[in-house]
Amino acid sequence: MSAVALNVPQTILVRVAGQEFSISRGTRVKAFLRRYLPALEPECLGATVANRTVDLEAPIASSCELIPLTYATKEGSRIYRSTLIVMLCEAIERLFPGARANVGQALGDGYYFDVVKEAPLTVADLDAIRAEMHAMVARKEAVASMRVPARQAIELFEAAGRTWTADIVRARRRAWVSLVTMGHAVDIAFNPILPTVENIRAFRVGPYADGLVLLLPPPGRPAEEPRPLQNHRAVFAVYRETRDWNRLVGVETVGDLNRSVIQGSIGEVIRVAEALHERRIASIADDVFSRKSRLVLVAGPSSSGKTTFVKRLRMQLLAIGVRPKELSVDNYYVDREKTPLDEKGEYDFECIEAIDLDLLNQHLAALMLGHEVAMPRYSFQRGRRDARTTPMRLERGEVLLMEGIHGLNDRLTAAVPDEQKTRIYVSALTQLCIDDHNRIFTSDSRLLRRIVRDRKFRGYSAVQTLRMWPKVRAGEERWIFPFQDRADRVFNSTLVYEQAALKVFAERYLMEVPEDEPAFAEAARLVEFLDLFVPVFADDVPATSILREFLGGSAFDY
Repeated sequence: MSAVALNVPQTILVRVAGQEFSISRGTRVKAFLRRYLPALEPECLGATVANRTVDLEAPIASSCELIPLTYATKEGSRIYRSTLIVMLCEAIERLFPGARANVGQALGDGYYFDVVKEAPLTVADLDAIRAEMHAMVARKEAVASMRVPARQAIELFEAAGRTWTADIVRARRRAWVSLVTMGHAVDIAFNPILPTVENIRAFRVGPYADGLVLLLPPPGRPAEEPRPLQNHRAVFAVYRETRDWNRLVGVETVGDLNRSVIQGSIGEVIRVAEALHERRIASIADDVFSRKSRLVLVAGPSSSGKTTFVKRLRMQLLAIGVRPKELSVDNYYVDREKTPLDEKGEYDFECIEAIDLDLLNQHLAALMLGHEVAMPRYSFQRGRRDARTTPMRLERGEVLLMEGIHGLNDRLTAAVPDEQKTRIYVSALTQLCIDDHNRIFTSDSRLLRRIVRDRKFRGYSAVQTLRMWPKVRAGEERWIFPFQDRADRVFNSTLVYEQAALKVFAERYLMEVPEDEPAFAEAARLVEFLDLFVPVFADDVPATSILREFLGGSAFDY
């Protein structure tokens, strides 16, 4: 059979910020930037090419839009972070052969790691790790990327004692696997990564608990020293408790979870995970009772499951003889025209000034004294309060439950003395790891929850949710996370099996995102992430589960 000649043009057009460049097909991103955008090239960590996030060595195969990714972008900071973690694991492997770094939770602008080695981690060890990482940068060491047969990758990871990573390769059922290495430690390449570490400008390695914390530069400022780590002891303790729970049910990694689904033991995993949730909520109810609180404030970021948590807490309070009433902060929004504007001139519904703080605090003070108030009713469709009101009084022995993003901000409830409040922070603080070097991001777990809920119940497509998400996250950074250490109790709403249950819906909804949509790069990343999981069907999820708030079929009314 004779070869068929394909008439493929060797010159393509690349558009960047309104400019067009004619280049040879197959030109690599880094070479393109060096030639046509030399001022930007040193700051660039990767690129979005045809709405897909790629590394600097990726070839440009067809005419497309190219968006350079710097540390100021979410995708660029992810590349920086992924490269730093490879460096850290490599430094530990070089200095302490046989030692292993196990990634933990996010802390401030960085991540906690347990370091498993013969002798406990010392200050001198941390100094050595830090010095080796700085030496890597000074030497401009390369990060090698390669594609190997899956069978070879499994053998490599098993020989290194990394059975969790080997299990991930098995579950994906792919013929080839992309790996990265700097010579000693080898990892699966879940994200694009820098070809050399010369552009890693700033980081900090310091002691924390029994391990270390790896801190990154502040968002958007790659040359600036990382900010000092704030006190996150309460959240850290809940992370550790969740990891212990995961260990208790025998599911510490995605590989463990997949095995439980395949072997048919996932039902017990689900029941134990839900029972642990119930015990935690019962403990919080007991705390509210013992503190003789009159006002219980529940706050947390988007899609953390606050609404279902409040309903389950209400049931636990009733079970111990405490009568709860609920007050919706949503009814105290100011009329639409009085809502503050953000930097883009759009209504900022997430700022605390969007709430009528004076009226809310007048009502709270009266309720604490046992007086009746006329609670307003707010119409979001009309952007103003209705003429009708709802009478409310807090009787002796009753507590008031309030749920909202500003619950931990003292300005919201300034009229109520601290000794009458219990503040609860709810978030999906994911502790399930992909493997020992790669964690699941808490924000990804919440985003998947929101994509499913918005598509099923709120009429928003995955595209719309993905477009809104950066603004939601910016609001959280400003109005929620700075106050989390004010909480008296922290409830972790994550469930060890939730990504496998959300996958059935989220994967389909993400597939609806068109390839020419700017949000496609994020959608493609999430689809790749969901590909790690063997699905769990929604029928296995209990009707009272927090996950039902997003999947539907809940025993509670919303």
